[in-house]
Amino acid sequence: MPPTSIFAATANSTLELLAPTRCVVCEKPGQLLCDECREKLPWISQQWACPNCGAPYGRLVCSECADKKKRPVQWESRAVICAMGFKGPPARLILTLKDGHELRLAPVIAAAILCALEEASAWRARDGASRFDSSKIDGVSFIPATAEAYARRGFDHMELVAQSFCKLTDLPLYDVLIRPHAKDQRLLSSAQRQINLKGSIACTAPVNQSNILLLDDVFSELDKKRQNFLLDEISDVQSIITCTGLEDLKENRFPIDKLYYVEGGKIECP
Repeated sequence: MPPTSIFAATANSTLELLAPTRCVVCEKPGQLLCDECREKLPWISQQWACPNCGAPYGRLVCSECADKKKRPVQWESRAVICAMGFKGPPARLILTLKDGHELRLAPVIAAAILCALEEASAWRARDGASRFDSSKIDGVSFIPATAEAYARRGFDHMELVAQSFCKLTDLPLYDVLIRPHAKDQRLLSSAQRQINLKGSIACTAPVNQSNILLLDDVFSELDKKRQNFLLDEISDVQSIITCTGLEDLKENRFPIDKLYYVEGGKIECP
């Protein structure tokens, strides 16, 4: 074994003794994602997912895509396939990778994406073709982090996920997208995020003749109808809601008794 390999193995063993690997969901020692938590992951059934946006429970088309005022319905467009909803364990996986710097989670998330794609390929669309066909994919790309996020973390988490995905599938990586002008999305409302993304991503190489699988960690939020339903259900319940913007709550006429602003680890109550 080369000296560098011996050093790496010794360093990893020592680190494991000092800080044992724990499940990011339940903190059980041994694995990054223990068998029990892996069995409980909230997978989106690709049989019933919306063929446009990947949302669950939209076999024909979900309520958001059916709203023609927002965008025309594109039947069986195969535009998006989502693996899981962004809540609970999946959110912990993503946030622990991004903000917890647990880079070993990149292959785990890549494997989850691949599982969803393989399930989607097993289901036929209305035209008889598969919901996903890997044989038609020329390469893999990813939505890059903003310059601000990259400077804060020191890495691009989706680049790591894409690299792991390419190792699993033997597909080439197309590192061709940049985000020179986009702001950090975390502090923006839903409407502000749409404005922020417009024209913020540029392609650095000609890929117009290629079929590219584009990877990202979080795709969708609740559409207006689901927001209204959720807010109506908790209107008579004392609730604490965390959000990045107040526009959606105001538009849905949700009463706000107290408002707290959290920034830089400080809490303010105007």
